[in-house]
Amino acid sequence: MKRKYFIMIGIILLLAVLFIFFLNEQHSPAGQPTFKSQIEANQEEELTDAKEQTDTPLEKEDAEEEQTSNEQAPLQDDKPFPERISEVLETTLNFFLSNQTRVVAIGDSLTQGVGDVTNQGGYVGVLERTINENGEVAKFENYGKRGNRSNQLLKRLDEREIRSSIKKADIVLITIGANDIMQVAKENIMNLKLNDFIEQRIYYEQNLRQIVNKIRDLNGNAEIYLVGFYNPFEKYFQDIEELNTIVETYNSTTESIAEKNDNVMFIPTIDLFHDTNTNLFAEDNFHPNYLGYHKIAKRVLDYISNDIMSEES
Repeated sequence: MKRKYFIMIGIILLLAVLFIFFLNEQHSPAGQPTFKSQIEANQEEELTDAKEQTDTPLEKEDAEEEQTSNEQAPLQDDKPFPERISEVLETTLNFFLSNQTRVVAIGDSLTQGVGDVTNQGGYVGVLERTINENGEVAKFENYGKRGNRSNQLLKRLDEREIRSSIKKADIVLITIGANDIMQVAKENIMNLKLNDFIEQRIYYEQNLRQIVNKIRDLNGNAEIYLVGFYNPFEKYFQDIEELNTIVETYNSTTESIAEKNDNVMFIPTIDLFHDTNTNLFAEDNFHPNYLGYHKIAKRVLDYISNDIMSEES
């Protein structure tokens, strides 16, 4: 009798453990990634990038051919990707043409264009194709680097090639900050606390101030645009309000720095990704897909156009 009693207790305890494990793994709806899995997927992609750098030229060529064939697929309903932004103010085009404008983009994977299956440079590529549709009226240089945090970008500004480009730039576009948030998540994945992100925000603010100051020391006349970032987890974790709070806090910090410096503008993008009817994310559910980058490019061009019109009025 006692043996049967102990067996029943053991079965109940085992079922309880399995149930708790199931709840932890299924924090989000069925078939959708958990917050932890998103971070681990991001880490795996960074390791994959590092491995690709050691591939032989033949392996790279084969991979590029396969990627090119995949890139030919239509976006949806047999409609091609929108190569450019359809409506551009004539005043803006005339400005770029008459000033032979140089645009330098620097920052993280959002500048590099990770997630753009067309492999054409993300939002920076859309801007370049739009402005230079009828001939090269602006020179674009892209120094986006996947995984860059604010402290790493600050160090990269000491590189000779980047310094030289910024000295000649008329416009400097910057995306930075998302990886600062991700770093906190990676380091505290088993015990995430809101306070951890708040503490890191202080270092982010210090780094961003130095980034702006260093660029200004190199070039006192360039227009600097700080492109804000979005909440990549909003689609799957709408019930975790802290994630939105964290992103909004970092964006507010960026905007505050822009407001305190001449010729520095903050460009918000968080609202662009509230559209739940259209998929704006790449397969990693973190970076924008081509449509997402197209939206960012249009927002950036709108802000640049408004600045140009303000100066000429």
